[in-house]
Amino acid sequence: MADKLHFELVSPERLLSSAEVEMVVVPGEDGDFGVLAGHAPLMATIRPGVIEIHADAGAAPERVFIDGGFAEVNEKGLTILAQQAIPVAELNPEELARKVANAREDVNLAKTDQERLQAQRQLAILEAQLAAVRH
Repeated sequence: MADKLHFELVSPERLLSSAEVEMVVVPGEDGDFGVLAGHAPLMATIRPGVIEIHADAGAAPERVFIDGGFAEVNEKGLTILAQQAIPVAELNPEELARKVANAREDVNLAKTDQERLQAQRQLAILEAQLAAVRH
């Protein structure tokens, strides 16, 4: 049996997941990357997207949407710090499409640069969620 990777998904409020897994695919700011047991130490920022948690070889991965955050790989394993984590199966495409339309309107109606940046970030997160459920 191959070595397992210790994986933790953490939000500001609590530990969301802690498990021994085969591999995790992470949506890094500079591109997706996979982490296996024995991976070199690494710190990376994460863009809004889906992490794929491969618990066992050959099994379908668990897909969890995160709104961005940080990943740290060290000798203990992989830790992902995310503000929010939602299983992709719990996302509703019709509701997300409505929220995306509203967020686009918010971007267009923003009166200040700060309002526009906040609205654009929210729009990017919602568009990434919608893309995740359509994948």
